[in-house]
Amino acid sequence: MTHTAGPESRIADALTGVRHVFVRDLAIKAVLGIHEHEKLKPQRVVINIDLSVRERGGPLDDNIANVVSYEKVVDHIKEIVGRGHVNLVETLAEMIAGRCLENPWVLGVRVRIEKPDIIAEAASVGIEIERLRQN
Repeated sequence: MTHTAGPESRIADALTGVRHVFVRDLAIKAVLGIHEHEKLKPQRVVINIDLSVRERGGPLDDNIANVVSYEKVVDHIKEIVGRGHVNLVETLAEMIAGRCLENPWVLGVRVRIEKPDIIAEAASVGIEIERLRQN
């Protein structure tokens, strides 16, 4: 979100009223993968989310209803993962990004999903996507 022009592509920008909401290293169990052993039991995945969020312009009034809640973002991720098996990490990332973009204040989302226990010689493997609001 930092490599293209326009306020919707910035993580945080005071001039355009964009704030950065993020979740770092959310470690959860997911039934994810194309191999038979991956379909049988959950494996550990690590998820990172970056949201570009339009500020509402008014006072926050110290009220959670006036911001995009990272707790709700985590709840949505858990709900999506809890639906059951997904073959591709890419599919899971798209599902998470789409859910985040349902919030009208979210301008853009970056989703990174890592599978840390798949390749012994690697700390982790995975993917990262970025999606922007289309309207």
